[in-house]
Amino acid sequence: MESGFFSCVCDSESNSATVRLKGEIDHHSASVLRRELDALICRLRPQKLMIDLSGVDFMDSSGLGLIMGRYTLLDSFGGETVLLNPTDRIRRILDLAGFGRICKVEIVKKNRKDGEKNAES
Repeated sequence: MESGFFSCVCDSESNSATVRLKGEIDHHSASVLRRELDALICRLRPQKLMIDLSGVDFMDSSGLGLIMGRYTLLDSFGGETVLLNPTDRIRRILDLAGFGRICKVEIVKKNRKDGEKNAES
């Protein structure tokens, strides 16, 4: 699934979805993302939603609200939210807002030699 603001890869075996956000997450884009992500989550009911922030250039409080709302939605049916690969700028915003206390924030790097993914929190 792809939109102007995100793309999604689903893994039915692990019942997970990875959403790759891109561009700026402000008031305008957050409202569009909210509708589209909620529809996706309600349709798939993933046990784990991974939100890849590596393509996000800018995020304001609307972006924080977007993430918090999806966390709350997943939590309502026992799902887990993981934030992946925030840039340094976005990581500082998440840290200041205390997101590390409610969801995992991970940096996933590909091992150049064999293509394996390594995660660090």
